[in-house]
Amino acid sequence: MRIVADEPGTRISDGAVVTIGAYDGVHRGHQAVLRLVHDLAAARELDAVAVTFDRHPASVVRPEHAPKLLTTIDQKLELLAGLGTIDTCLVLAFDEARSKETAEEFVLDVLVERLRARLVVVGADFHFGHRRAGNVAMLESMGSSLGFEVVGLGLVAPDGESTAPYSSTRVRAALAEGDVVSAANLLGRPHAVRAVAAEADDVAVDADRCLPAPGTYRGELLDLDAGSDQPARIVVDRSPAVSAEVERSIPAGTPVELRFLEPDPANA
Repeated sequence: MRIVADEPGTRISDGAVVTIGAYDGVHRGHQAVLRLVHDLAAARELDAVAVTFDRHPASVVRPEHAPKLLTTIDQKLELLAGLGTIDTCLVLAFDEARSKETAEEFVLDVLVERLRARLVVVGADFHFGHRRAGNVAMLESMGSSLGFEVVGLGLVAPDGESTAPYSSTRVRAALAEGDVVSAANLLGRPHAVRAVAAEADDVAVDADRCLPAPGTYRGELLDLDAGSDQPARIVVDRSPAVSAEVERSIPAGTPVELRFLEPDPANA
């Protein structure tokens, strides 16, 4: 997957199927949409492109209500690349200027000038642009004159379920209950938090990261520098502070990833 930074005026594609979203968590619902984009692009011999943001838009437009993040930008890009469904990911800088951009300006700049979009795939409740003025109906109207089609999708639900679709909100709710197993089922992998090893067993986690409820969990600690992992007993307390008991100590300052597998039965 090619990762492209936000450079206004730069042509990225000569014809693309495009999807747009925060993609926090890259959960199974996201994965299904990205597979669809891949298949549509392959059938039309176009580029499969995902447009995402360097931070959650809510952290700029309504920071007091911004959700805790399931993934860092680096994690998100690694997960997107690992799916093998997207040719190019355009990472837009979501700053104050971007938050004031009109929906029409976004369409003309990103979808038309930079990506040459031929088909845009978004959620049926997708909103974008200043004050969320843009929606699927606006995309369809603009697309009819600018040369692209629009597909508005409902949320993807697990097989056999009709009322509980995959969503980042649902993952956060499971984590808030300490139900890391359900969160893993929604994500398609264990929930993982990037952090930095501190003194003793302590792990420094950024305040905007989504941690499970206070408790003790069985998990894994990955040394991101060495690429090695080991079993860990992870304790999240009410501060919130995090500690990870491991067999082999990690030097302070080492970037790590904590993977939450299940509540520790010894503390049930």
